[in-house]
Amino acid sequence: MSLLVVGSVALDCIETPVARKEDVLGGSAVCFSYAAGFFVPVQLVGVVGGDWPEEHTKMLESHGIDMSGLEIQKGGKTFRWSGKYLENMNDRVTLETQLNVLADFQPKLPEAFRRAQFVFLANGSTKTQLQVLEQSHGADLVVADTMNFWIESERDSLLGLLKKIDGLLLNDSEAKMLSGELNVLTAARKILELGPKFVIVKKGEHGAIFVSQYDIYVIPAFPTDNVVDPTGAGDSFAGGMMGYIASQGKADGETIKKAIVYGTIVASFQVEGFGIDRLRQLTRDDIEQRLEKFRKMVEF
Repeated sequence: MSLLVVGSVALDCIETPVARKEDVLGGSAVCFSYAAGFFVPVQLVGVVGGDWPEEHTKMLESHGIDMSGLEIQKGGKTFRWSGKYLENMNDRVTLETQLNVLADFQPKLPEAFRRAQFVFLANGSTKTQLQVLEQSHGADLVVADTMNFWIESERDSLLGLLKKIDGLLLNDSEAKMLSGELNVLTAARKILELGPKFVIVKKGEHGAIFVSQYDIYVIPAFPTDNVVDPTGAGDSFAGGMMGYIASQGKADGETIKKAIVYGTIVASFQVEGFGIDRLRQLTRDDIEQRLEKFRKMVEF
C-alpha cells in the first residue's frame, strides 16, 4: 500500500539536559517516514539545500523510503532549527529558525506519488498542504498535522483544508486555540464540525485522544524514564500510526485504534535518542515486544 508524506527535512541543533548536538537529522517528513518505514514503504516529498549530506539520502533509502521526491536546491541551505529543552523535558525554547529553502517550497509530486492511497500532510504551511492535495488523486485517507503558528497566521487556509481532509492531528493547546474551547473533548468535537471525520489530540506524556462522530479512544503514553530528546515525537507518532494503517489497507475504527497504539510505541522509542538515532537501532520485533508490554500495562 502506498503512503505519501510531504513535510520538512531539517538539520537541527538541539540542546537538552542530557547533551547538545549539532546537525541532527530531523524535520517532520524525516521522523514520520522513518517511523512509518517499519510498516510499509514510504514516498517522501521535501526540499533541502546544497549542504544536505548525500549519506542521509542513502540511509533513508535503505529503510524503504523513496527519496525521488526530494528536491535539492544546490544554491540554497537546508531548513535549520535550533532549540533548548528545559529540565522537565516538556518545555523548550526556540533559539533560532532558519527557513532557508523551505521558505519558498513549492511541492512537486512525482507522477508515481500522485495516486498514493494514504497521504500525510506533515506539519508545515497550510498553503503548501493544499498544493499537495491539488496534485494528489484518489487517496483513501488524508490526514494533516498543524500547529499554533499556522492556526494563527493561516487560519482561513486551514479552515479550507479541514473541509478536504479525513483526519487532523494536533496537540491539546492547539485544539483549544483552533476551536475556542477550553475542554479538550469539547474542542475536538467542535473541530469535527469544521470538516474532518476524526481528530487526534496529542497530549505528550499523557497519551492521545481519538474523537470521531461515533467513537472516542483514550490511549495513554508508554512510560519511559529515558527521555533524551523529545523532538520529533509527534511526527514519529504520526508515522507509526499511518504506517500501520497503510499496512492494513483500511482505516476503520478498530484499525485506527490499534494504529494509535503503534504510533505511541514508536514515539516512545523516538524520545530515547537525538533525532532518529534511536529509531535506527530498532527492528520491527523491538516494536512488537514493547507493544506487548504496553498491552499488559493497560488491560484490565
